[in-house]
Amino acid sequence: MTEIFRVEEATIGDIHQAFRSGRLSCRSLVEAYLARIAAYDTAGPGINAIVTLNPAALEEADALDRAFAGTGQFTGPLHGIPVLLKDQTETAGITTTFGSITADGYLPAADATIVTRLKAAGALILAKTTMPDFATSWFSTSSLSGETKNPYDVNRDAGGSSSGTGAGVAANFATLGVGEDTGGSIRVPSSFNNLVGVRVTPGLISRAGLSPLVSFQDTAGPMTRTVTDAALLLDSLVGHDPKDPWTAACSVARHQGSYADGLSADGLKGKRIGVVREATGSSDDPSAAAVNTVFDTALEALRSAGAEVVDPVVIPDLAHYIEYTSLYVTHSKHDLNTFLAQRPELSHLSVQAIHQDKRFHEALDLFIAIAGGPDNPEDDPEYFRKYIAREAFQREVVNVMAGHGLDALCFPDVQVLPPTRQELRTGKWTTLTFPTNTLIASQTWMPAISVPAGFTDDGVPVGLELVTPPYDEASLFRLGYALEQATLHRRLPDSTPALGREAGPRP
Repeated sequence: MTEIFRVEEATIGDIHQAFRSGRLSCRSLVEAYLARIAAYDTAGPGINAIVTLNPAALEEADALDRAFAGTGQFTGPLHGIPVLLKDQTETAGITTTFGSITADGYLPAADATIVTRLKAAGALILAKTTMPDFATSWFSTSSLSGETKNPYDVNRDAGGSSSGTGAGVAANFATLGVGEDTGGSIRVPSSFNNLVGVRVTPGLISRAGLSPLVSFQDTAGPMTRTVTDAALLLDSLVGHDPKDPWTAACSVARHQGSYADGLSADGLKGKRIGVVREATGSSDDPSAAAVNTVFDTALEALRSAGAEVVDPVVIPDLAHYIEYTSLYVTHSKHDLNTFLAQRPELSHLSVQAIHQDKRFHEALDLFIAIAGGPDNPEDDPEYFRKYIAREAFQREVVNVMAGHGLDALCFPDVQVLPPTRQELRTGKWTTLTFPTNTLIASQTWMPAISVPAGFTDDGVPVGLELVTPPYDEASLFRLGYALEQATLHRRLPDSTPALGREAGPRP
């Protein structure tokens, strides 16, 4: 009897091995993921991670199967691998909403550059995922899709703004996910959903076809269940794009080979990791105390894996730099208005129009603040000082690392646990008050990876963030992989258990 392939926690390597052996077809793989979405996203716990399914998914799977059957060769390094895309990414033939009710029904004429690159690598876009309106929240709240649940605790939020990608990949609705990160929108939901999330140096991945928030801070990136899959996915995302001048960064980075090259369980041996204690919450707060307990246990795992943990490391004026170099309210209105004005098919072509017509979720305090911001960044008399301060911030952080001989900095992604729905509905947290540490890497233009750090006694995931100097993504993966292998904290959520017979052999 032919062995049945199980999709839960399956990796790229698992799937490709099953394709080659004849145990699995792309069609049966897609059908298995669609069955999980039906069972757990729209029914069962109602995770609400998926906003739109690709209507041609099964036809595209059949085409990939025919290509493999005809040549015996994969069409690319991601052949037949189903991907969830944050709905910030334009997809020809698949509705793209940017999380906003004002874009409901919008069908882009062309794919975003990253979609073109994924398809060229052989990937299959399975679905688009929920997100808050125009990525303006750390939480999942959206005028279009409502709230997305955390599959590890359905009474808690999935995080934002890559909410559906985080919850969907955690619940095994696809093999891989792509999110977008301006201030932490990949790493916050990765932390909340026990995933690996990667923010690269801005410019390594094209932003053409993605709605912006702060144009020079935005980047797409991997959200996966393993570090290896994140590295393999990033291989297909990076590259120069004439449509995005910031991708000149690829020429500076000059990365060769796969980001998966050199991954080793010994990757932490002899490495110096600096702990930013100022980025941990007060032990008087039970939510922060729970995070700190998991984080401290993860530090012991770093030591056991051979790292030298330098604790603490002080970044001078850290709180001031984080606050002063935040440019959302100053810059986002201009960037969004430019993007919207280029898409006349939309019902509202400016932030002002959306705000005036009240076509946004009322809980989105950042969107409201952006609507009240200047039309042009230069209208803020502090704009250029704030922008220059970002370079000073980066120099400060890199100099601290150099002064201590550090390979990376580390801290919890977020100082508190994923908020409960009740906490968000009563206003305990807003986007502008939420204590996330992800802004450190974002506002210094440095790469960062979130790796599962463990669980609280109640089974709530916590993420640990590692930060390296600009363009040193290869080191991030080596360090993150070694921590992952030393701890193995990834596990399937109880709210989305394994289904029965899921994926069979190729017809």
